[in-house]
Amino acid sequence: MDVILLEKIKKLGDLGETVKVKAGFGRNYLLPLGKALPATEANRAVFEARKAELLKKANDSISAANMRAGKINGKTITLKVLAAEEGKLYGSVGPSEIVDAAAAQGIDVKKSEIDMTSGPIRQLGTYTVSVRLHTEVEGELTVVVVDSKAPTAA
Repeated sequence: MDVILLEKIKKLGDLGETVKVKAGFGRNYLLPLGKALPATEANRAVFEARKAELLKKANDSISAANMRAGKINGKTITLKVLAAEEGKLYGSVGPSEIVDAAAAQGIDVKKSEIDMTSGPIRQLGTYTVSVRLHTEVEGELTVVVVDSKAPTAA
């Protein structure tokens, strides 16, 4: 199935490109979410008519993502969890725990934006977590996982 992309999609193509995708991906994801149009002559004309509007929308979303990245970069989130004496967690810390802790500190991130490539956190320590705000914009949060039973410094 050939489609015309209406926005940049990572690992697929840029705005305005005609790409070949599997029928299910196009029919069930790209078309219903308004990320693409079927590649017909009529739709090519529609795309050319809307090209300036789509470029402006894309630039606006990138600038908004850059502003959010500026607010997120350099922030540190501390999570208190139960852990065994050797530092292994009872359970794990995943995206939902990070989003909850970030919200408590006034940092606005969504669960779908958290990118934990190495999987959930299972040990005490300091970790850097990527936050994908846009296909071209990425921020970083520092997550400190501490034992909730450990005495706190006064």
